[in-house]
Amino acid sequence: MEKQVNNYLQRKVMAMTINRILFISLIFFIISTQVVLLAQTPKEYQIADITVTGIEGGATDPNVIKSIAGLQNGDKIKVPGDKIASAIKNLWNLGIFGDVQVSVTDIQGDFIYLNIFIKERARLSRFKFSGVRKGEARNLTEKLKDIRGNMITDVLKKNAKLTVEKYYQNKGFLNVDIKILEEDDDIVQGKQLLNVQVNKNRKAKIDNINIVGNTVFSDKKIKKKLKKTVEKKSFRLFKASKYIESRFEEDKENLIQFLNARGYRDARIISDSVYDVGSDNVAINIILEEGAQYYYGNITWKGNYVYEDDFLSKVLGIQRGDIYDLEYLDTKLNFSQKEQDISSLYMDIGYLFFRIEPIEKAIRGDTIDVELRISEGPQTEISKIIIEGNTKTSDHVVLRQLRTIPGRKFSRSDLIRSQRELAALGYFDPEQMDIQPIPHLEDGTVDILYKVTEKPSDQIELSGGWGGAFGFVGTVGLVFNNFSARKIGNFREWRPLPSGDGQSLSLRLQANGRQFQTYSLSFNEPWLGGRKPNSFTLSFQHSVQRTIFRGEVLGSFKLYGVTLGLGRRLTWPDDFFTLTNSLSYFLYDLDNFQSSLGFSDGIAQNINFNTTLSRNSIDNPTFPRTGATMSLSVSLTPPYSFLGGREEVLQNRLVEYHKWMFDSAWYTTLFGSKFVLSTRAHFGYLGSYDPIPDVSVGPFERFQLGGDGLAGFNFLLGTEIIGLRGYNNNSIVPVGAPQGGVVYDKFVMEFRYPVSLNPAATIYVQAFLEAGNNWATTQEVNPFDLKRSAGFGARIFMPAFGILGLDWGYGFDEIPGRPGANEGQFHFTIGQQIR
Repeated sequence: MEKQVNNYLQRKVMAMTINRILFISLIFFIISTQVVLLAQTPKEYQIADITVTGIEGGATDPNVIKSIAGLQNGDKIKVPGDKIASAIKNLWNLGIFGDVQVSVTDIQGDFIYLNIFIKERARLSRFKFSGVRKGEARNLTEKLKDIRGNMITDVLKKNAKLTVEKYYQNKGFLNVDIKILEEDDDIVQGKQLLNVQVNKNRKAKIDNINIVGNTVFSDKKIKKKLKKTVEKKSFRLFKASKYIESRFEEDKENLIQFLNARGYRDARIISDSVYDVGSDNVAINIILEEGAQYYYGNITWKGNYVYEDDFLSKVLGIQRGDIYDLEYLDTKLNFSQKEQDISSLYMDIGYLFFRIEPIEKAIRGDTIDVELRISEGPQTEISKIIIEGNTKTSDHVVLRQLRTIPGRKFSRSDLIRSQRELAALGYFDPEQMDIQPIPHLEDGTVDILYKVTEKPSDQIELSGGWGGAFGFVGTVGLVFNNFSARKIGNFREWRPLPSGDGQSLSLRLQANGRQFQTYSLSFNEPWLGGRKPNSFTLSFQHSVQRTIFRGEVLGSFKLYGVTLGLGRRLTWPDDFFTLTNSLSYFLYDLDNFQSSLGFSDGIAQNINFNTTLSRNSIDNPTFPRTGATMSLSVSLTPPYSFLGGREEVLQNRLVEYHKWMFDSAWYTTLFGSKFVLSTRAHFGYLGSYDPIPDVSVGPFERFQLGGDGLAGFNFLLGTEIIGLRGYNNNSIVPVGAPQGGVVYDKFVMEFRYPVSLNPAATIYVQAFLEAGNNWATTQEVNPFDLKRSAGFGARIFMPAFGILGLDWGYGFDEIPGRPGANEGQFHFTIGQQIR
């Protein structure tokens, strides 16, 4: 019974407990439901105040944040509602925040208080690269420099990645992998760097190029026109077969131009594709449509009043039936470097506004009739010349070189010639020279603006060499190529010497102490009087060579020389010619000095008159690409043999000779304008007035060949030192005539390639072939008996030092009595070209 009562009581208590739980749950459910219903029911509030938090250092104006969010004090909003969601979205869309939150901080009746919390993204301090070389890292840093300091966003990282990808794809790395990681910068506090991890993989080589659709030109011919997109071949050494998209696009344009030039006016590339073929190689498919070949039909002129149709057709040089070549037509109409063109005819007589347009009038089968429509416009007169950028050179030095003169008719050829003359001065960077005609339609005149960039033109020579018996010989030389004697009295212009008037002043000293010394001073005024290009030159020279034993001077050989020269520019055969005349006097004073003159004490004298006819039409004195130089000179002493002084001549007391020199150089561009071919020829002949040939040709003014062409220490006798690379210095002399020969010739062919045309350091490399020889008498001359050599080298032109050269040459022919003189060897030059 008791057990039953207990069971009943337990069930009763349990039932009551369950009832209480169910009741409490019901109450909680009712309250929760009311809260949810209340929360889902929007209520309108008026914004009482908005605070902005999370901004560090006041980098962003809170009012700007509120404006972008679209929330302002006094606005009415519903909570919940879409205005707060829209505010968050607006701030996120800026892309400069890493976190955005909008929260309710207080509600007082119908007024609500909001807080906008933002966290700005970090700013970029710098880039760090891994997997690349130092030089590549520098180049990439330069390309990415404009985005440093910006906030690091997804867009910024994407642009950086694309920049790095493009850089390596242009180098042939098509499969480059790039990862960009954000890292705290331990150098710049509060900023982050981007760690750019690069895996270049291997360069993509072109395995095969498939040409489809060509019926006229062979695959080989088509591929040859893709000069920068070439297949991988084991024998190809100088052309890389890497695939670069930009070069491929350029090659496709060149291919179409080639086809157009052959009359295939409708030629086009229907499609092209590049696809992987494994092992980092790609293949290229080109589907080509050549179309029909066209020919010129009738060529007519319209709008020409200055020149007749027949004359224009003769200058055009295109006949009915010729292959329809639009590229050549454009060249003959507008600008041709090799032939006369139509535009030059008009622009050289003042028609600056001349225009010509070819119109295809009719297409009849494979024949195209062309009408050439001309708008001659008015003749234009030059109004003003404006010069900018000449910070050192005086205006009058620039103006006197110009062929464009105010008051004259405009001429394009005069403009081109003026540019060449300014470049020839050597004071301005020819690569940065800019000439702009500024036309004035209202009065039919034109101003011409010459923008120049000064470059250093003064030079210093500091060198040392081994002078045989003299030991070490040092050289100091200074050349001021833009000197101004007019400003000598104005000490404010001394920087270090007055400059700007186009004169030249040079000083040079060579010495090894008391045993050997030589001094020279030269001054040149290219425009004597300032009105005409008449040059004036005055130079002095003094040299001394001593025999010294235990500090005591036993003998000496002294040279004193002075030269006075006058030159002028000619107008015939053309104004590239100049004629220079000079008179020189040299006195040789020997005091107990053994020499090749045949006496050890006394004086020898040399009075000679030199006249030189030269022509110079090169486009750039530092790195010529086109043009030529030519020089023919003759030096004459009085004919003492006919004036009763034959004995003095034979004793070398009076120097007698007539000396003829010819030098020429031609420059031609190859393969577009990248390579330059320089061909040179040099000849020299030294004779006497004596009726017996070669009898009285003394030791003066002879020729010696071999080596780098730098003057040795026998120039006291005026010996011509002719360089011939691949052989020892001064090693090519006639047998039995150590002082040198009386006849020489030399031929040079150089292939040049510019590495840098920067005026601060113009650099080019070259390969050369050359040959030459000299002979003791005219009877021995054999023009086919040449000492041949070949080699390669480099030249660096630095304004302060002139030309620095290093060559390696190998001589193919042995020199009698000089074993090993033709073995492969290096040659160093400074301040001059090898002649």
